[in-house]
Amino acid sequence: MGRIAGVTAAETRERLLRAAAEVFAERGYDGTRVADIAAAAGVSNGALYAHFGSKAELLVAALRAHARQLLADLFADDPDRSATELLLAMGRQLPRRRDARGYLLVEALVAARRDADVARPTGDYVGERADWIAGLVRVAQGDGELDRGLSPQAVAHFCLALSIGSALVPPDLHAVDEADWAALLSRVVTGLAPSDTTAPRDSTP
Repeated sequence: MGRIAGVTAAETRERLLRAAAEVFAERGYDGTRVADIAAAAGVSNGALYAHFGSKAELLVAALRAHARQLLADLFADDPDRSATELLLAMGRQLPRRRDARGYLLVEALVAARRDADVARPTGDYVGERADWIAGLVRVAQGDGELDRGLSPQAVAHFCLALSIGSALVPPDLHAVDEADWAALLSRVVTGLAPSDTTAPRDSTP
């Protein structure tokens, strides 16, 4: 139940996630019906509910799938990046034009202001992203790339604010030269690096 003939459950789920991202981006959360997503994916409403319990659950599942794909792409490009280089690589992508899934967080945040069913899973998702970024910051601090006096959660909040702000101001509204943006990010990261007096010392004999 919930499968398309000749298609695995995992493939059906992926089809639903792609369809949800496209329909949510086109019509917004409030303007989207479950039936719209099912039709776009080529499945029945029953098949959709076999995979997702609600429209809100589907929205946040699409968010998580998109985030996983972005990370997979970044690691595929260079699996040996340091934590700081990974943060910079993520930041450099922010001013670029996004596909439909790139605006899902905006839809989720807007809907969360009015709908408690959306607010709860969206808050969980944002918390997960913040914790993941804070974890990267701690790794960079441990490697001596970022000042250990910085709050990892504060840096994570700053990164999330940049990401959300960039989604709200896409290139159609205001474009920025990618080289200029990359140079600015490099200056910011330099400002977060340890000073000569606070840099961690290598105690290895």
